[in-house]
This record gives sequence, structure tokens and C-alpha cells, in this order.
Amino acid sequence: MPDRSRLLLIGPSVGLLDGAISLVADVEPVSPDLAEVARRLHDGGFAAVIAAPDVVAELLDRFRRDELIISHIEKGLAVLNPSGVVLWANPVFRDTSAVEPVGKPLLEALGSDRVSIEHIESVTARAPAAVADDPADPLSPARRGAATALRVYSPVNTEQPYLEIDVRPVFADDGTVSGLTALVRNVTAQVIQQQKLDALHAAGRELAGLDADQLTDMNVEARVELLKSNLRRTIHDLLHYDTIEVRLLDRVTHELKPLLEDGMLPEASRRVLYAKPTGNGVTGFVAATGASYLCRDTVDDPHYIAGAAGARSSMTVPLKFQDEVIGTLNVESPRVNGFGPDDLQFTELFSREVAAALHTLDLLSAQQLCTAGQSIESVNKEIALPLDEVLAGASVLLERLATTDPDAAVRLRRVLGAARQVKDSIAQVGRDMTDSPPPVAGSQPLLGKRVLVVETDERVRRAAHLMLGRLGATIETAANGTDGVAMANAGYDAIFQEVKPPDMGGYDCYRRLRSACPTAVIALTTGFGYDVAHSIVKARADGMRHVLFKPFRQDQIVRAVLEGDTPPNASSPG
Repeated sequence: MPDRSRLLLIGPSVGLLDGAISLVADVEPVSPDLAEVARRLHDGGFAAVIAAPDVVAELLDRFRRDELIISHIEKGLAVLNPSGVVLWANPVFRDTSAVEPVGKPLLEALGSDRVSIEHIESVTARAPAAVADDPADPLSPARRGAATALRVYSPVNTEQPYLEIDVRPVFADDGTVSGLTALVRNVTAQVIQQQKLDALHAAGRELAGLDADQLTDMNVEARVELLKSNLRRTIHDLLHYDTIEVRLLDRVTHELKPLLEDGMLPEASRRVLYAKPTGNGVTGFVAATGASYLCRDTVDDPHYIAGAAGARSSMTVPLKFQDEVIGTLNVESPRVNGFGPDDLQFTELFSREVAAALHTLDLLSAQQLCTAGQSIESVNKEIALPLDEVLAGASVLLERLATTDPDAAVRLRRVLGAARQVKDSIAQVGRDMTDSPPPVAGSQPLLGKRVLVVETDERVRRAAHLMLGRLGATIETAANGTDGVAMANAGYDAIFQEVKPPDMGGYDCYRRLRSACPTAVIALTTGFGYDVAHSIVKARADGMRHVLFKPFRQDQIVRAVLEGDTPPNASSPG
């Protein structure tokens, strides 16, 4: 007897036909639920589908509504087979694609030939046993059941070269991956903005990038000229401003003295300005109030005084160090409304770097006033990082030998003590040679505090030694997470850890430091980079209170050390 056909009956009975149909086929009823109907049809094996006209009309109506909703999602959406070939795509995805996407592999449809991948943890446990991912196949994690985030770069599609793709597995009843979904978002604007922020940060750190050899060969005037040259080049090349003026504030007279200018009228360059809210142009107003100012039209702005020939708008930002105005940065444009919110944001961020570099210049100038003090600080600067290497190496060995070789552990503890004694002795010699008076109340708010800085960049470690030392703290540094965790066992009042050490995950390092030194205040430090692993968010959930931006600011450091952390799950103040 031949096999009977299978028929799918959607919704209620179709009346008198039921009896006749059942004689020649097996009828399998299903409720008129669009998702359930789709699932049964996907399973296949039906010779025909039967439904009353009103049921068909209702299903089609629901389908049209669902399709309308999906088609108006602002992100691109595609359905893929398990191999990653596009089966269906909404209009936004089609607009994003370089070619007709249906029938094409996902990345080919998007016109991408370079891919950087970030995997996120799977949110389902229904996937079959995991198999090794294929490095050449970015969709392999999704095929084994893990949600996967991809960052795609397309040199072909210049209008939207950067795409972010969230690929999710679709599971069958037996737990196998029966398909994939891809949600696509154009992140070109965000990526380009981040690249510019990173470039600003890198350029800013080079403004005062005066290494030991340069300092030895250059007097203060030469250092000032080098700083001015770096500043002029960066403003032109990175911010693309052709008409600029930088003035420094005299803290005694409150006069804003020109440091450098390009494109300004001669009379504007020679103009005497003071930090006053009236009568001293936009520059004086900004220096007095400490707030940035966009002059949208020079013709009718009450504060504007002619600066550049033909200027129709200007932007002026304060240069602040430790929340104190130390100068101003002014740029001008021949166009009305020549500067927008993005220009202001980038210029304000860059102004922090400029202020830090100018402050460094002030410190270098002050060092010349005391030869003995300068010599001691130079010695400290030269031995600080090598001694830190000794401390780190001894700490790592001590951690390994503490239980297996007690005699070696004792000797290593002596080495650690001797290295720290060297630092203390040099500091005492400096105080004796310069006959330094006791510190003024409040001038060394971190006196007696011990601080560990975990940071890859040697320049940042050197700067941390200089700043924290002047605040009265005892400072030690580690170049990676492993060294930092080993050193943390010695006990510190505060630990500053870069958001992503080179040898371990940022949050993993944070947790290890917290375990090694549970009483320390721990703050994560970052430039303007994107925190891919969300280490900051995770650490905040554990009670971390402070994030420090590089280059470090004195007020942020003092506040982080003295205010401490928040206990996990503590309620926020109302």
C-alpha cells in the first residue's frame, strides 16, 4: 500500500471536505499562529496546505504587518542559512549591501574584505558541544551556538566603510543551529570620531614629549620653541585650523600673554588682554569665566574684537590644569558659524593635552631655579623605573618561591626592602641638599600614601612618578598585569590600572589586584580608546568609583585616592 500523503490543516475544519480528504491523506492540524505555521512548514514533508479563506486572509494580514514592522527597523536585518548565506534581508540591509544580498555569503554581500572580530559570550546553553572555531571563518562561533559581534571594514563602500554586525544562532527543537540572524549597524561616524580622538590623544602626548637626551641638550628657551613648534604643527595638521592664537595667563597680573599665533592681524597679536569678562574680547571673557565660547557671527557679537582679517566666526576654549585656567586657545574662520559642536568637543579635548604640556613647561622652567633640586630630581627620574623593574621581578619570583624555597623567599624580601630603601635615601638626600622647608599645609595631600601604577607606556609611568611624588605619595609602577598583581601583595593605599594590560584582560587584572590588595582603592585608567571588553562597566559593578584619563590630572588623582571605592551593590546617593 503506497505511503499516504501528509496535509497541513491550518485553523478550524473546512467542513464536508474533511471526510473525503482523510480517506486519501493524513491530515495534521495546526493553530493559525504565524510562527507555529512557519515552523511546521520549515520542517517540511507536506504535500499540501489547507485553510479556510478567512484563515488565509488573517495569516496574510499578520504577515504583512510583521513584514512592515521589520522593514522599518532602522538597522539592517538578514536571515541566513547555517552556512551564512543570506536567505532574506530587510530594505535597510539591502541598502547597506554592495550587491543584491540574497544568495550571497554575508560578508560578500556587504562588500567587505577585511574583518576584525570580537566574540561575546553565548547567552544560550542549547548549543551542541562546542567545537574549535575556524580563524578563517568569522561566523564559526555563531554556527556552534555563540552570539558573535563582528566589526567589518569595507574599502569599497566609502560611504559606510565600517559596519557592526551582531550574528545570532537560531536553534531547532533538538538544540542544533538551524539558521542565523544578522543585525547590521553603520558605525562609520563613531569609528571615525574615535580615530580622531585617538589621534588627538597621541598628538597631545607628544606635545611635551621631551626625552632625557633633549632635556640635557636644550635650555628652557629651546624647550619652549620645541613645544610651540609641536603645538603649531598639531593644530594645523590634526584640527585643520589655519588661524590660531594661544595665550598664557600671568597668575600675578592676570594678563594674557601671547605664546604663539598664526594668521592674526599684527595689531591683534600685539593687543594687551586681561582675564576680564568685559572689554578684553572673547579671549578675556573665556579666561575670566573658564567656559568655552562660540562666536557664531563676529559682526554682531558683543565680545568679539578683530583678530584675523576677514574673520566671521571664532571659537575660544580655556586651557585648564587642575581646574585652573592657565591660558586660552583661539581659532577663527572666514565663514559665519564656522565651528560646530564636534569642533568644540575635539578642541576642548585637545586643550587638556595642551594645558598638560604647558604645565610641564612651567615645571621645567621652575627646575632651573634650583640646581641641586634639579639634580636630585634627575637622579630620581633615571632610577625610578629601573628600581621598579627590580621590585617587579623580585615580587614575581617571591610569589613563585614563597612556599617552595623559604630561604630564597627571605633573600627576595631583603632585595625588595633594599630597593625601596634606595628610593627613600635619595629623596632624603634631596631634602637635605635643598634645605627644603616642611610642606605647606595641603600642598602634599597624599603624603604617606603608597600608590601602584600598572601601565604599559613608559612615559606615563615616568609622569606618574613625577606628579605623585610631588603630591607626597610613595609611587611604584609595573609595566604589565602580571607584575602588578605580584607587587600588589606588598599592600598599597591605591592602585591605578590601565584598562587593558598587554598580558591579560582588563577586568581579570582588576579582580586579581582586588584579591591581592583588598583594602586598596583601585581605579582604571584610559586614554580616549574604546573599552572593547567593557572592563570599566564590570569594575564599576564591583564598586570601583573612579576612572582616570591620561595624561593624569592632579585633582583626579587626589580625589580617587582620598575618596576611595563604593561597596558593591551599595545604593547610590539620592
